[in-house]
Amino acid sequence: MRIGILTSGGDCPGLNAVIRGAVLKGTQIHGHEYVGFRDGWRGVVDADIVPLGRKDIQGIAKQGGTILGTSRTNPFEGRGGVERITENLERHGIDAMIAIGGEGTLAAAKRLTDAGLKIVGVPKTVDNDLGATDYTFGFDTAVQIATDAMDRLRTTGDSHSRCMVAEVMGRHVGWIALHSGMASGAHAILIPEQKTSIDQVVEWVQSAYDRGRAPLVVVAEGFVPDHENDAHSERGLDAFGRPRLGGIGERLAPLIEERTGIETRATTLGHIQRGGTPTSYDRVLATRLGLAASDAVVDQRWGRMVALRGTDIVHVSFEEALDSLKTVPQNRYDEAAILFG
Repeated sequence: MRIGILTSGGDCPGLNAVIRGAVLKGTQIHGHEYVGFRDGWRGVVDADIVPLGRKDIQGIAKQGGTILGTSRTNPFEGRGGVERITENLERHGIDAMIAIGGEGTLAAAKRLTDAGLKIVGVPKTVDNDLGATDYTFGFDTAVQIATDAMDRLRTTGDSHSRCMVAEVMGRHVGWIALHSGMASGAHAILIPEQKTSIDQVVEWVQSAYDRGRAPLVVVAEGFVPDHENDAHSERGLDAFGRPRLGGIGERLAPLIEERTGIETRATTLGHIQRGGTPTSYDRVLATRLGLAASDAVVDQRWGRMVALRGTDIVHVSFEEALDSLKTVPQNRYDEAAILFG
């Protein structure tokens, strides 16, 4: 068989380890040929293909980003569509695809699978918000990067007796904020799952300051204060029609300073959380998922995604993968809240 691999959506530490695992097992054990599509679904639509042999994947597991490139291309818009994609695959002799991506990528893969194409999915999102898998690779790295940044923010906050607001990724869920905030000893963690008032935030900040601490507030980009209805967005929509979030930290900082009189600064970590080399945990998880994806092709598990359950790699349908977001449960937030203020 000739298998095509694509990485789509936001980049993420560990993508190269998935590619390496899939190609290595696919070529050396199963005797398949692998190619890569450049820039996600754009490469599928434009038939922009590169070979993926053993030499092409040497030493890439420790590299951040993706050697194939990525984009947020919608494969059904413009020149795209089922007919064009099918024609491209047939013309280049590609029998099946491995699609590595998050919610948007897997939704597109499901639609194409429903139309008769042979696709296996691999979950990818730093937000760790896919309900069908316990963890997604890239999450551990993003948390470590955010934690390191917050440790640095705390030292400069201590020097100036300032309140520091750190904004992290998290469109619909607060896993990165929760884990990095707990790890860095934050005095308040604000996540999309919890409607929190400015009064409560101010109370936590003032309490920490009164104890001689420089308060640290961690906020997920999708956090919505209790007096508002929508997450802060001022950068339009992405290719899938979703608001581009970001900037809530800059909005909170002056409110905190006005209410407390404490000099307050905001830092948005943004895309730095996606960059750099993956942690050892993410390298291992990503490699295991890549190996399993190669096996799933052999077993013809079309329309299914490899996933982590406990310590085991399992297979779930695209429907189950897309069925629900994995949100932060109340008990996990209550654990963290004991540490606030």
